[in-house]
Amino acid sequence: MHSNLALVKNWFGHRSLTRDVVLVALGSLLLAISAKVQVPFWPVPMTMQTFVVLMIGAHAGFRLAGATVLLYLVEGAIGLPVFSTGAGLAFMAGPTGGYLVGFLVSALVVSGLFAKGFGDRLTVAFGVLVLGDALILGIGFAWLSTLIGAEKAFAVGVLPFLPAEALKIALATASLFVTRIRKVDREAA
Repeated sequence: MHSNLALVKNWFGHRSLTRDVVLVALGSLLLAISAKVQVPFWPVPMTMQTFVVLMIGAHAGFRLAGATVLLYLVEGAIGLPVFSTGAGLAFMAGPTGGYLVGFLVSALVVSGLFAKGFGDRLTVAFGVLVLGDALILGIGFAWLSTLIGAEKAFAVGVLPFLPAEALKIALATASLFVTRIRKVDREAA
């Protein structure tokens, strides 16, 4: 058993094209699954997509984070059922298109800031995650505003999602805290 764990650790620890392709594909799959998971929440049901986007940004690194979310968007553009509802280019040009673009921007910004050390302190990492989530909501809001006006876009495209987004940011921050504790424990052993 120990040798199997060492093998997996060595495989994930060394960069290779095969490893990167597998990680991007797995991340894209995780994003697709997170779009389908609906958690009852107030005032609207919550999917876990933004949480996964933030976690990809925090853990995958700039290139892999960008490639993962880009692959997810390409899958949706060609009609694969990876989004919470709908698929295809026409769907992506609709009301949720801005949020989908926001996923990519958020993953790139979060991963870029984490790579520059902004994720080293938990309080700063929390701020980066808030920024990443705000980018998703902000780009989604801007896009939706062009379709239905700013006031209505804020009322239906931002405000109802704020409680769920706050919870997901808290979960993402807690996840970073837990992974750091485990890393320290492994290094001490």
